[in-house]
Amino acid sequence: MIHTSGDKSEQAACLRCGKTIINQGRGRPKKYCSSACKQRAYEKRVALRNFSDNDKALILSPERAVKLHDGLFELRCSAEDIATAVEDKAPASEIRQLVEELVGIARRVEELR
Repeated sequence: MIHTSGDKSEQAACLRCGKTIINQGRGRPKKYCSSACKQRAYEKRVALRNFSDNDKALILSPERAVKLHDGLFELRCSAEDIATAVEDKAPASEIRQLVEELVGIARRVEELR
């Protein structure tokens, strides 16, 4: 987003870190606040380009990757609960309830695609 004031300077946000950039009126407006941000953005573009060449690559945001990891942990714990209930010869109704919980967790994890 670019804000224009009465003089020839413009404010913009760095495309990588969001830091405010003040562009003077001459030349092409800056997109990055520093050469480090510019380099990190380039590295990210190259990495994404390499991933797109691989049909089997899956790109997840860090937040989604954490949710997926947590969901898989929850699935494993639920499966262990079922195994313990079976070993302890728990009533069928209790095992059925545990299986329903497992299926619910699996559906939530599946939605993270």
